[in-house]
Amino acid sequence: MTALLNKWREGLAKTRKTTFGRIANFLGTSEINDQTWDELEALFVQSDMGINTTQEVIGSLQEKVLKEGITNSGELLQAIRDELRSRLKSPPLLDFIHVPTIILIVGVNGSGKTTNMAKLGKLFKDQGKRVIFGAGDTFRAAAIDQIQIWGERIDVPVICGQPGGDPGAVAFDTTHAAITRNIDIALIDTAGRLHTRFNLMQELKKVYRVVGKALPGAPHAVWLVMDATTGQNAIHQAKAFKEAVNVTGVIL
Repeated sequence: MTALLNKWREGLAKTRKTTFGRIANFLGTSEINDQTWDELEALFVQSDMGINTTQEVIGSLQEKVLKEGITNSGELLQAIRDELRSRLKSPPLLDFIHVPTIILIVGVNGSGKTTNMAKLGKLFKDQGKRVIFGAGDTFRAAAIDQIQIWGERIDVPVICGQPGGDPGAVAFDTTHAAITRNIDIALIDTAGRLHTRFNLMQELKKVYRVVGKALPGAPHAVWLVMDATTGQNAIHQAKAFKEAVNVTGVIL
C-alpha cells in the first residue's frame, strides 16, 4: 500500500510540475502587466482548463490583484493556487437509505473503476457495512481475477460469471445475492467502454435495466470514474454516461 501511495504522489507531483511549473517559470519575479495576463490566459487554455473557466479565473485574479495590491508576479502564483482551490467543492456525505443499496461503477477503459470499487468496499466495510462485489467486467483480461483478489484481501464476497459472459447476468445475480444475504451495499463493476461506442453504451443500458428488474428502484447510485487529468473531454464523457445510465456521482 505504501508503494502504491508513493506512486500516486509521484504522478501528482509530475502533474503539478507540468502545469504550475510552466506558470512559475513564466511568472518569475517580473512585474504584473498586460502581457502577464495574456500569457497566463494562454497557459490556462493550453492546459485544457476551458475558455469560460479561464476567463472567470483571470477576471477573479485581476480583481484580487487590485484589491490586495499585488504588484509582483511572483506573488501571483500563490493567488492562482488559492483561486483554483476555492473552486473545488467538498464531496457530499454518503447516506444510503436503501437496504440493500446497489451502486453501479461505470467509466471508460483504464479509468480505475475496479481499484476504486475495492477502495469503496474497504471504506464501507470499515464503517460496519455488509458489502458485496459484482464482477461485471466480463471482457477485460483478468478483470474477474482482480476483483476476486481484492475481495479476498478485504474479506468481501464476490459474485462473478465466466470470462466473456453476460454482464447483465452478473449484475442480476449480485443484486439478488444482496437481497437474500441481507447485504447493506452492493458494488457492481462494469467493463470500460468509450462513450462514443454506441453498441457498448447500449449494453451498459441493459445492465442498468437488469438491476432495476432484480430490485425495483435500483441501482440507487451510478458512479462515473474518470481520470482527473482528462481535461475538457471529461465533460463529453460525463454527458454521454449521464444520458445512458443516469450518473449520480463522479469519482476523479
